[in-house]
Amino acid sequence: MELIDEIMEHIGDYVTDQFAVSNSIYIILDKYDVRKKSTEIVKYKADTNEMLIKKFLVSKKIKGCTDRTIKFYREGLNSTFGRIKKNAVDVTIDDLRVWIAYRLRDGVKKVTVSNEIRTMSSFFTWLYGEGIITKNPMVGIETVKQPKTRKNAFNDDDVVKMRNELKNSKEKCIFEMLLSTGCRVSELVGIKIMDINEDASILVHGKGQKDRFVYLNATARFAVDQYVKDRSDDSIWLFPRMVSLEKFDKKGLPHRFYGEWYKNPEFVDNSDHADAGTIESFVRKLGRKVGVDAYPHKFRRTCATNALRNGMPIEMVSKMLGHEQLSTTQIYLDISDDSLKYMHEKYVR
Repeated sequence: MELIDEIMEHIGDYVTDQFAVSNSIYIILDKYDVRKKSTEIVKYKADTNEMLIKKFLVSKKIKGCTDRTIKFYREGLNSTFGRIKKNAVDVTIDDLRVWIAYRLRDGVKKVTVSNEIRTMSSFFTWLYGEGIITKNPMVGIETVKQPKTRKNAFNDDDVVKMRNELKNSKEKCIFEMLLSTGCRVSELVGIKIMDINEDASILVHGKGQKDRFVYLNATARFAVDQYVKDRSDDSIWLFPRMVSLEKFDKKGLPHRFYGEWYKNPEFVDNSDHADAGTIESFVRKLGRKVGVDAYPHKFRRTCATNALRNGMPIEMVSKMLGHEQLSTTQIYLDISDDSLKYMHEKYVR
């Protein structure tokens, strides 16, 4: 039987007695009338899905999703329907289960599959709410369980090593602001100079266009002041974009220019801020120089962890990070067993 051959091909590596397993499958299937599913009844039209996806993205934009989130939805949905190859209105729960099974079988990380499931769930919930479908096929699809791994914050040595490697006022400003504010990198690049207040508070624009205030400690405030003093351009952005160097003779530029281009107004693009990827690239390179696993979100985790260790109530930590749920904040915290023991001795009597 062709079906049993296919089953054995998929599970053959996981069983020791393939003959016994195939015999058992024959016995079980003997009770059923199994027929190969026909996919020719409904013709797949990619443009139909494209039209629905565009309408979905418009609704998300109206609700306040950022361009980055819209791009995430678009790429995720196009990729998924490119694999399922069915019209969205014809997708069944079995189609989705098979798609998930194939993704996991092909070695795709569980966190990636989980994100794809959330994207599809949002899309089909919208289709159902709009009356485009009468049944949501995502109902009954469970999230993929992921092993819980402990994510660490920077320790004091990590911070010292990286801080000693900073070369100019801009690098110092980025480093100290990430460490002091706990900003997302997308929030950091969106800061305007006018958003920084005299009391060292900064208005940042978070996820879902939700504004909040973050704060500079003394070290970060000094770093920001030094960096701004080095600037003489007219850009409104704290971290502006660099103009394209194609029109300049690169051979005539001094080597140190590539780190301190922001000091020359001629090379500052006043129309836009730096890309988040630029900040991320800088942080990762900085970490590699000193043997530290560094990325922007780790600064956010470090800021939250240090605040909690120093006595800030977790509710305030959550507000500082812009979280709506305390459970989200708890994911960021890196509390050692020794710290937990100390807190227990201090508070549990």
